[in-house]
Order: sequence, then C-alpha cells, then structure tokens
Amino acid sequence: MEDIRFENVSVVFPGGTQGLSDVTLDVAAGEFLALVGPSGSGKTTLLRSLAGFVEPTTGNVYVGGRDMTGIPPEDRHMGMVFQQHAVWPHMTVAENVAYPLTRAGVDKHERARRVGEALALVGLDGLQDRKPDALSGGQRQRVSLARAVVGEPRVLLLDEALSALDEPLRDVLRRELVALTRTRGLTTLHVTHDRQEALAMADRIAVLDHGELQQVASPDELYSSPASAWVAQFFSDATVLTARRDGFEYVSADPSMTFHRSNLVTADGTAARDLGEEIDIAVLPSAVRIVDASDPSAARGTVESSLFELDGHSVTVDVDGTTFRAKVRGRRPRIGDTVGVRTERVLAYPKESRP
Repeated sequence: MEDIRFENVSVVFPGGTQGLSDVTLDVAAGEFLALVGPSGSGKTTLLRSLAGFVEPTTGNVYVGGRDMTGIPPEDRHMGMVFQQHAVWPHMTVAENVAYPLTRAGVDKHERARRVGEALALVGLDGLQDRKPDALSGGQRQRVSLARAVVGEPRVLLLDEALSALDEPLRDVLRRELVALTRTRGLTTLHVTHDRQEALAMADRIAVLDHGELQQVASPDELYSSPASAWVAQFFSDATVLTARRDGFEYVSADPSMTFHRSNLVTADGTAARDLGEEIDIAVLPSAVRIVDASDPSAARGTVESSLFELDGHSVTVDVDGTTFRAKVRGRRPRIGDTVGVRTERVLAYPKESRP
C-alpha cells in the first residue's frame, strides 16, 4: 500500500502536442481513484507517466515518497491491466499468471503457491492448466488481473480494463475488482470513459480535460457540486447556458429563459450577484421539472427522446433548439409531445473561457 504524488507534471509529446499541463494530484495509500475525461484529455497519459511508459517533460512522480524519475517500468513494482486481455495463447493459465514471477527469478515452489493464491482470488482456481482459447472473455480478463496482482504490486493500474466486456459480466467484475483492491489494500488508478462505472467504484474521481485537472472529488460531491459548468456538462449531462444580469434575474438569449437570482446556487456558496454581469448556468437533469404545457411559468418544449429506467424515464426536451435532460416518473412521455419545462435550484458559475 503506497501513496502517490504527481507534482507539477507536464508532458509535451514530439511535435508539440500537450499531453499534460502542470498536474498536481495526491492519491492516498489504499485509495481507489478513477480518471475520467473526454478522448485526448490526458487520463491515459497520466496513468502511463506513473507506470513509467511516459517520462514527464517537467515535474515529478512520487510513489511512497520515492521519486520515480529514471526508474524503468519493470522496476516500479506496479500491476497493470489493459482493455484487451493481453494473455499469451501458447501458455496455460498458470504459466500466464506466473510470468512476472518467472522473470523475477522466484523459485518454483513459491511461484506455484503465489499463482494458486492469485487464481483463487480472482475465481479461477481449478483452471490453471487451461489454455486461453478455452476461456471466456471474462475469464481471460481475470487471468490478466491475477497476473497483475501475483507479484504483490505497490500500485494497481487499470486502463479501460473492463470496457471490452459485456454486461452483466462487466458488473460482476466491477464488484470483484473493488473487493479485491480493498482486500489487498491496493492503491488503484482506474482509467475509464464510463461515468457510471467511476461513480460506482471509486473513492474519488479526477476529471481531466486538455491535459489539465478540472476537479478531484468524491462521487457524491462531483455529482452534486461540480466545480465548473464544463464539469457539470461532461459528468452530469447538464445543459449549459450563458445568461446576463437584468436586475434580480439572469436572462439567457438562446433559449429565451429567465432565472431569478433566488433560484441560482453555486458550487462554493458564492452569491449569484457576485458572479458578474454575464454568467454560465448549468441545468442538471435533477433540476428540470416536466410540467403541463399550459403552465404559464414554464418554457415550452418538445420531447425528443424517452428511455425507460428503473426509477423513471430519462427524457430529452428541445426548447428553442437547446436540449434539456430530465427524469420523469409516472406515464412515459411520447416523442413529439409538447410539454412545459421548469427549472429549480440551477447551478451558476462565473463566465468561463474554454479552448
């Protein structure tokens, strides 16, 4: 169990592409941290800089207080699981799992003991003599996981490790993976594009964009108090509008909607009147109420989609060319229905300039 620190880490690739920009991030020993962000945001680059496959252009990476600069990947004592199973087809399950121990010169009897423990840990005991082509996709990923933990790593790195699997197998492995990391006390970094997976598995979530760290927070905090309008949009499907102050109200032009200052809240508790003449407004799905189209206090919109979920229906509504998401309980709205859209407790932020 080791703590990790990224200190002012920047990565510039040949050709000038910025992979990371001055990232400082602390990960506690035994913590499960998910890294999320759009494609090209830097999440995999951050993981690879920890693994030793990418050398920071500036800054340092520390594990257990030790500077990792110049230490090759094979000497960092980290387990890594990739999206694809990456098992050798000519080796048995046991030989695949034992590979890092064989390379490390561990004696035969100790190898057999540790391989047996690792296979039992991931639910593959009894399958040690099978070849990978006799296994399911989920079993092959378990082989990769067993190989990653058999060397008793200081840190476990997961790079889209579950994304190639189908549900419900993926859900089963999520649960097993969290239980395994807790049992072993492994400090874990998990790159995923699946926001629900990050919410379900992680102690904290780090959101990246354009190589910069946008927010690091617990799942509850990230979902309810996003640090910026962009984070609210990316992570919580918020609709982001620009609005200008008009007395005690803020008015957005597209669509034409009015937000009273008393209905605006901020992530840090700042009064909306202190945010400036022009602000960003993030309307979370939880802040949208679908009402009768005749409601005089509501904007009128048209239902564009309606999907069944266990706790209601997830709908999107077009209001003058802008789409809002909402959760509706009861009767399922029909596509094409005209409805009223009302908002409650909308998030407000200082106007943000983004690349």
